[in-house]
Amino acid sequence: MDDLEAIRKKRLQELQRSLEARQYPAEPVVVTDTGFNQFISQYPLVVIDCWAQWCAPCRMLSPTIDQLASELQGKIVFGKLDTDHNPKTAQNMGISSIPTLLVFRQGHLVDRISGALPKQPLLQRLTPFIY
Repeated sequence: MDDLEAIRKKRLQELQRSLEARQYPAEPVVVTDTGFNQFISQYPLVVIDCWAQWCAPCRMLSPTIDQLASELQGKIVFGKLDTDHNPKTAQNMGISSIPTLLVFRQGHLVDRISGALPKQPLLQRLTPFIY
């Protein structure tokens, strides 16, 4: 009976993780000054893309962020913060150049990635925070 109970418990955990993954957005979420703190605290692992419309490297990075948000759904939630429209948060986070990615674990800043990195190097930087 213990083996059967262990199998049931494992299956229940798998189903719960699957359900939680579906509750994570599959695309970047627009983040503003007013909802920033709530957003970074809402999920265990959050990456905020600090960008501006006029920034060419930011626009180059955007498709990569979109891909990663979809591929890493259930593991990382991505947000986009337009620094021109949300100067308070940009200032509080010390954003001096864009694009800058802010990595939060349990609501705490754990890494800062500056520049428009290609997908693979960016994934390599984020992977240690997933596991």
